[in-house]
Amino acid sequence: MPASFTPSLSPAAALLPAFAPWFDLAGLGVFAVSGALAAAKRGQTIVTLCFFALITGVGGGTVRDLLIGARVFWVQDARAATMCLVVALIVWITPQRWWSDRAFAWFDAVGLGAYAVYGTAKALTYGVPPVPAAVMGVITASVGGIIRDVLAGEPSILMRPELYVTAAALSAGTYVICVEMGMVRLVAAVVAAALGFGLRALAIHFRLALPAYRGLR
Repeated sequence: MPASFTPSLSPAAALLPAFAPWFDLAGLGVFAVSGALAAAKRGQTIVTLCFFALITGVGGGTVRDLLIGARVFWVQDARAATMCLVVALIVWITPQRWWSDRAFAWFDAVGLGAYAVYGTAKALTYGVPPVPAAVMGVITASVGGIIRDVLAGEPSILMRPELYVTAAALSAGTYVICVEMGMVRLVAAVVAAALGFGLRALAIHFRLALPAYRGLR
């Protein structure tokens, strides 16, 4: 009887919750698309699209793995880099009208919550205490986008008042709290990802933002 397929992108997959690889794939794919689109909108070559897709897709996870002492996931498993390159190719051969900014913002919101949860779960698996583990989740979900913005010459998501990193923090923090309370990890993951997505969705629809520092007045 053939074994069932699990899209593991980490050599430590057996130690992670069963949902983790699927959350990893969701976040990786969405962020790779955002990187490729950033290059495509500037009329760049397929090589540049591939680079942007890769650096955006794996950037946050790379920093996380280096900080928690794990082997860098995409160096150990070719499927991560392959997905980023395939995504770049898809963006390259499709018209830009297929990728409206607003439509992609909703996909990005899903990836944000999923990747924040995955990063937090992996950090906890490696023995990272709860609060730093939540920070690792935020890093996983946001660093790739920060690198993308810097390379594209756009204001970083960290420098914008919109609720983006805050939504990642909500997902990561909720997952840690739920796990510490003894909730089943799959349920905790779904709840945490849904809350992060919900906050990001509200921010997109109502243009919610955090108040800016007023001390310079």
